[in-house]
Amino acid sequence: MLGDKRTVFIVDDHPLFRVGLRSILARDETYEVVGEAGTAAEALALLEKSAPDFMIVDISLPDKNGIELTREILRLLPGCKIVIVSMHTKIYYVTEALRMGAVGYLVKESTSETLLSGLKAVSEGRIFLDPSLSDEIGPDVTKSTPGELRVIDVAYKRLTRREQEVMRLVAEGYTTREISERLFISVKTVDNHRANIMNKLGIHRTVELIRYAARIGLIDLDV
Repeated sequence: MLGDKRTVFIVDDHPLFRVGLRSILARDETYEVVGEAGTAAEALALLEKSAPDFMIVDISLPDKNGIELTREILRLLPGCKIVIVSMHTKIYYVTEALRMGAVGYLVKESTSETLLSGLKAVSEGRIFLDPSLSDEIGPDVTKSTPGELRVIDVAYKRLTRREQEVMRLVAEGYTTREISERLFISVKTVDNHRANIMNKLGIHRTVELIRYAARIGLIDLDV
């Protein structure tokens, strides 16, 4: 923290969006932008030097998912408060971001007032969600703490953590071989997981799995 100011680091691959965030934060004397990065690798390389109080992180980065980056940031700086700012609005992205340790989630189309309100809320120890998400996510999320959240669906919760990972990748269109390579497991193991998923969910075709995943907010078909 610089004097009485709270330091902020911005991670987004669009320079104009970073400029916009800087401009918004400059309106409030509470905050001081101490760094910015366009990739996850660049952000991680600069973190220890800047050690910000807050980080504003986009999900869609060129080299790494911003949700995965959140977990890595908190390993280096456990006390840092991370706010995700993204175009993604499905419940999966929100719950995964909070599960990885983020304390706020804002939609990129939000107003500058919403951003400043969000930073104020998380600085006071609260979880902040963009008001546009409230109807879909539900009121209980803001009463939770990071690390507690899951997609709320009885059938989905019967899947193991690995089965949930495989299901998401299948729904996103990855082939069996691609899934095996991403998760470092054999093709046969992927096939076994797929069979277990279908059996537990009472689903028989991949298209049904995709529809189910979209319905519970696990994937965003628009994206």
